[in-house]
Amino acid sequence: MAHDKVLFEILIRLADDHLVLGHRLSEWCGHAPMLEEDLSMPNMALDLIGQARSLYAYAGEIENRGRDEDAIAYLRTEPEYKNLLLVEKPNEDFAHTMLRQFYFAVFMEEFWKEAISSSDNTLAGIAGKAMKEIAYHIRHCGEWIIRLGDGTEESSRRMRAAVEVLHPYTDEMFDHDDVVAAAVSAEIIPDPLLLRPRWEQGVQTVFKAAKITMPNDYWALRGGRAGQHGEEMGFLLADLQYMQRTYPGMTW
Repeated sequence: MAHDKVLFEILIRLADDHLVLGHRLSEWCGHAPMLEEDLSMPNMALDLIGQARSLYAYAGEIENRGRDEDAIAYLRTEPEYKNLLLVEKPNEDFAHTMLRQFYFAVFMEEFWKEAISSSDNTLAGIAGKAMKEIAYHIRHCGEWIIRLGDGTEESSRRMRAAVEVLHPYTDEMFDHDDVVAAAVSAEIIPDPLLLRPRWEQGVQTVFKAAKITMPNDYWALRGGRAGQHGEEMGFLLADLQYMQRTYPGMTW
């Protein structure tokens, strides 16, 4: 597989992860359970969308077909999005939102930490900036997981229910298909399989404090990397793409 094709695919996967999760977090704006969260969650969403913009812009340069970040982000069909299924899952309640963000942030911290040494200098630069932002996401969400998991009977029930629903989607972060294998071989990205022990340790540390047990018997769910999404993705894209498709070429 050609180097540029591999790099483009990796950039799209990463950008889609960040755009879709950023959009999910933005859905809480004006609806958060307290003022502090009404500020912190949109800020985390802006971090993710900012990272997505950098990745999409670079992907457009690599593709060299005249598509800018907006065209790639907003003018593709559902099967062309290669994000993890985890990040597109609906917000449900506050526990689901914090856990989904925590799972992803712990993985991305380990990913970006290694990607700083990427053979691709532009991706290494994006990783360096992202590292400074992702630490806050982990701390913020981790504190909420502990507060809810080791809180009231109701908050604990909700957090455990979130773990039951979302944990089966985490395996996809570590999948190793032909694209990943080629990117690892070219030292563009770290091997996700090697990141798993550190991810599990990071999650376990918080779960122990929250008095939550990490599941070890579940059916792993995947398909996002192949463009196979749940029905919620169609509704998400209808919202995400509305302005660009209604007013083509509009810029701020």
